[in-house]
Amino acid sequence: MARTGENIYKRKDGRWEGRYIKGHSQEKTQYGYIYGRSYQDVKQRLIKLKAGQEVQHTLSFRGKSRNAPCFSQIAQEWLGRSQGNFKESTLVKYQNMLNGYILPKFGNITLDSIDRNMVCHYTEWLTTFGGRKKTGLSAKTVSDNLSLLKSILNYAQENGIKVNEISFPRSFHRHPKPLRVFQESEFRVLCGYLKDHMCPSNLGIMLCLFTGIRVGELCALCWGDISIPDKTLYVHRTMQRLGILGREGTKTKILISDPKSDCSRRLIPLPKVLIDELSVIRQPPDTFFLTGSPTKFTEPRTMQNRFKAVLKSCGIKDANFHALRHTFATRCVELGFDVKSLSEILGHANINITLNRYVHPTMEQKRKYMDKLDQMAGLMGL
Repeated sequence: MARTGENIYKRKDGRWEGRYIKGHSQEKTQYGYIYGRSYQDVKQRLIKLKAGQEVQHTLSFRGKSRNAPCFSQIAQEWLGRSQGNFKESTLVKYQNMLNGYILPKFGNITLDSIDRNMVCHYTEWLTTFGGRKKTGLSAKTVSDNLSLLKSILNYAQENGIKVNEISFPRSFHRHPKPLRVFQESEFRVLCGYLKDHMCPSNLGIMLCLFTGIRVGELCALCWGDISIPDKTLYVHRTMQRLGILGREGTKTKILISDPKSDCSRRLIPLPKVLIDELSVIRQPPDTFFLTGSPTKFTEPRTMQNRFKAVLKSCGIKDANFHALRHTFATRCVELGFDVKSLSEILGHANINITLNRYVHPTMEQKRKYMDKLDQMAGLMGL
């Protein structure tokens, strides 16, 4: 039986068969066939083949719109005129998406040739084959790519260039990866190691574990952002390594800037376990937290490597630095933090992000709540 709308069937001999349209002759449709040992194998090969067909189909009709500009021209014009509207980090992100994904697919195609069918094939390609490992991009990254593509097409239309009306896909069939959260035993081992080997870097790791701040926020942190008397931490800057647009030679640079959004600028109360450690190694307010220097800093990549070395020394399974943030949020939920407070501490744009990512009640919690119905029924004499 075929998977709905995909023209993929399982044959009697156990193989999977995929059918696609090769062309038309004398008002008859000509079909081609692909065979494989699994459904996924056939599906991926069909996606590649259809994507290739779509590009060839578009290129063959470029002569119909000789005066229409190609997509790459308008994309670079849009990017140039957007210089004053976005942060430098956002512009670099857009340039990377254009160079890495959008221009290779649409760069030489005229704008009036881009239609919904082509965008759907592109979306499926991003979801299935995108990324360095060719295993597909996350739903968020796919959405960002489509949003950028849509913005450029809207810009072209606003400037009098013919563009097809396209309804962009809204859902992407991509399951999110499970969050890496340190188990209680790992948490205890890690905290013990950090306290026994206290230094600025290890205190930084401990700070992230008990506040949930991001690695870029940690690297940009200065001692003046910490108030020991008030027991607070003020997050208002972030650090990241960016590519340099329009330059040759040096490809990247360190940028210290405002957080990515207003909600990321926040004041976080500090627990006593951190205040005790911070009081011991406190440095002048105009120095970086991780170095104690007003000019020298530790960049996120270096901090990531130091964190992995700590995990190795502790005998803890490898994890990304962001696992500290996931662990903090998960522990807060377990301790009964209200979602609004946790969302503001994490710097999320809204509580839905916090709810969808971290609030997943266990069966024990659900049973506990349902038992309250029995208590209510008892009071009512039922």
